Amino acid sequence: MFEIKIYDATCKAQWDSFVAKARNSSFLFYRDYMEYHSDRFDDFSLMAYHKGKLMALLPANLEGEVLYSHKGLTYGGWVIDIQITSMKMCHLFDQLNVFLSERGIKKVVYKPLPWIYHSCPSEEDLYALTNVCHAKLATRHISSSTDLRRRIKFAEARKSGIRKAYANHLKVEELSADELHSFWGVLENNLADKYHTHPVHSLKEISALMKHFPDNIRLFVAKKDNATLGGTLLYINKEVVHTQYISANQEGKKCGALDILFESILNMDWSPAHYFDFGKSSDGNGEILNESLIFQKEGFGGRGVCYDWYEWEL
Repeated sequence: MFEIKIYDATCKAQWDSFVAKARNSSFLFYRDYMEYHSDRFDDFSLMAYHKGKLMALLPANLEGEVLYSHKGLTYGGWVIDIQITSMKMCHLFDQLNVFLSERGIKKVVYKPLPWIYHSCPSEEDLYALTNVCHAKLATRHISSSTDLRRRIKFAEARKSGIRKAYANHLKVEELSADELHSFWGVLENNLADKYHTHPVHSLKEISALMKHFPDNIRLFVAKKDNATLGGTLLYINKEVVHTQYISANQEGKKCGALDILFESILNMDWSPAHYFDFGKSSDGNGEILNESLIFQKEGFGGRGVCYDWYEWEL
């Protein structure tokens, strides 16, 4: 029923055109985003055709004998055309398994796109994972999202932070890629001090991505006397506005920098997006809940959305 091909650079225009109109998609799937770190991954993305028409894409990379939903992306899974039905999806996974087995691949790790990113219901892959691939849930992270059309009121702790921010004369501004360094220093110091880690992206990488995707990657900060106390880098998709990074320095935490920041951001018009996703609050393979972090996000009205990984043997 399907012909599966391995992506190559000659298919870039076709790939990107499909991403733009797919019913479950993200700007992260455009090749210019996927390939900013191409030196780190052996790309093995797939394109599935039915009667000569492109019907599905699978952003993926290969490590030894394991195919991953692309490890350089937060999520992945089959990106599909509106004509993909449950039966067709089952056939597609059947053929995928044969295609991979014939190439010596022994295992698949699959990260479906969370439902909030769907422009219409698109969980046919979840059904096929269980009933065709007999996949097991390997990792489940918890994120916090709010429906922008039916927002939950801020918790009192967040309202108190907003009052502190106004009392300290904090202001919210949008910054350009060339001004990113003022926030990046806050982010790097906070991650190093609190979690002994660093951002996934380098300053150079994220600055280049902001310039390439100016409508999709935007930076908002809370300032006092022209000093950046906190901020968030937003990834903006058709259905979802996602906080890729959130951070505040010690002064910002005392002054309610993030509280006034999200009060301002959530009152902006993000249409046609329906959901605002504050990002995950679980560590490791999802088994460790960062209680203070999720308390803050739920205080802004966020409620649970799972980011899952499945795996199966071929």
